[in-house]
Amino acid sequence: MDEKKGVTAKQDEDFSAWYTQTLLKTELADYSQVSGCMILRPYGYAIWELIRGFLDAELGKRGVENCYFPLLIPEKLLAKEKEHVEGFTPEVAWVTHSGDSALPERLAVRPTSETVMYEAYSRWIRSYQQLPMRLNQWVNVIRWEFKHPVPFLRTREFLWQEGHTVHPTRESADDEVMDILHLYKRLFEELLAVPVFEGRKSDKEKFAGALYTTSVETFLPNNRAIQCGTSHALGQNFSKAFDIQFLDKDEKKKYAWQNSWGVSTRSIGIMLMMHGDDKGLIIPPRVAPVQVVVVPILFDDSKTEVLKASKGVAKALKKFRVRLDDREQYTSGWKFNEWEMKGVPLRIEVGPKDVKNNQVVLVRRDTGEKTPVGVKDLAKAVEALLDDVHSSLFQRAKKRIDDCVVETEDYDEFLKALEDRKLVLAPWCGDPECEDFLRAETKGVKSLNIPFGQEGVGNCVRCDRPAVGRAYFAKSY
Repeated sequence: MDEKKGVTAKQDEDFSAWYTQTLLKTELADYSQVSGCMILRPYGYAIWELIRGFLDAELGKRGVENCYFPLLIPEKLLAKEKEHVEGFTPEVAWVTHSGDSALPERLAVRPTSETVMYEAYSRWIRSYQQLPMRLNQWVNVIRWEFKHPVPFLRTREFLWQEGHTVHPTRESADDEVMDILHLYKRLFEELLAVPVFEGRKSDKEKFAGALYTTSVETFLPNNRAIQCGTSHALGQNFSKAFDIQFLDKDEKKKYAWQNSWGVSTRSIGIMLMMHGDDKGLIIPPRVAPVQVVVVPILFDDSKTEVLKASKGVAKALKKFRVRLDDREQYTSGWKFNEWEMKGVPLRIEVGPKDVKNNQVVLVRRDTGEKTPVGVKDLAKAVEALLDDVHSSLFQRAKKRIDDCVVETEDYDEFLKALEDRKLVLAPWCGDPECEDFLRAETKGVKSLNIPFGQEGVGNCVRCDRPAVGRAYFAKSY
């Protein structure tokens, strides 16, 4: 592969350049003419479709229905919940004109859909018999970030799913918050091979207008943390603002309890960063657009036999997402390098000797290990190897994260670990003023979340007040 085609930046020398080169040269995404907005190319969008397929199936089991609400939100709706609008105002893009004529009211371009959906909920919901109501939409949103945009990780426009549910009781709502959070953990670990940790966000970091926010987070190889997905308990804040009431079994009118939750195309960037190497992408098999690529090794005197055998191999593996690369204008070595860069989990090499021996050679993307396999055992071997690739990627990432965790109750050790770009777990009071102090003291480090199930963990690492739990801290996106 020539220098212009391959990834030339090295992770340990310039991680940012490596990341950008990888996503561009593997054709996951491209830049657009609007700063902070990216083009999701077919190879990247195929990953998103596999993520969507998994979530749609799981949400369907839970009685969640897909729908669509408008992109444009009247300013009066966005302003109905005070804390919510204050949290989003800096990021909102506004439509103010139609042609040369000023609109009578500014329209917000959807930063999130609570307000536009809940106005409709207030008209639709009348009785407990309609609850719980569970709706989800797959849409784009605009958040005019002022920070440096990073494709997939922090963009002004991105794709996501946002679920918005209405419940008759807090217990029902709280149960769903955790159920969805566990589902997101499964998404990242079972599909993307990305280890995550669950917990509750601090009051300062919770979603604007929420009662509380839960999240799944991870720690990337460049020693920065990132939020992977969130599940919010909105309480009755929005139902009171939008007058979402229902007649309960006792024939009394009550305000509903609400949740919202979502994951986005950020997940693709997280996957890229977590698993990629200096050759390019390594895509976990369950979200790989191409799980297996068959590459015939062609010579003039055996081309016909090798191509015929290669087509037979591809046909025998039709239950997988398989690609036969029979392009004759490129050498087999060039194709090996291209598919390695694009992160295909397994490569199957078929040469003249393989045809003669009725076998093929399987090559793993994650380790480069080569295994000769008889054609009659191929489908079974491929299935086992794909599962092993997923498991190996997950375990490798988990070990890397575990090796970066520093648990401490000592403030000096806490500061030193953060300076060393570690993932720190320390007892913490959770107070917003304490968090502000920590962020200033550590030049931008913030709390990620507070893992569940922690009681009696002592005193805050900084202010020595009683801790609400041990919290993760790190530099983050």
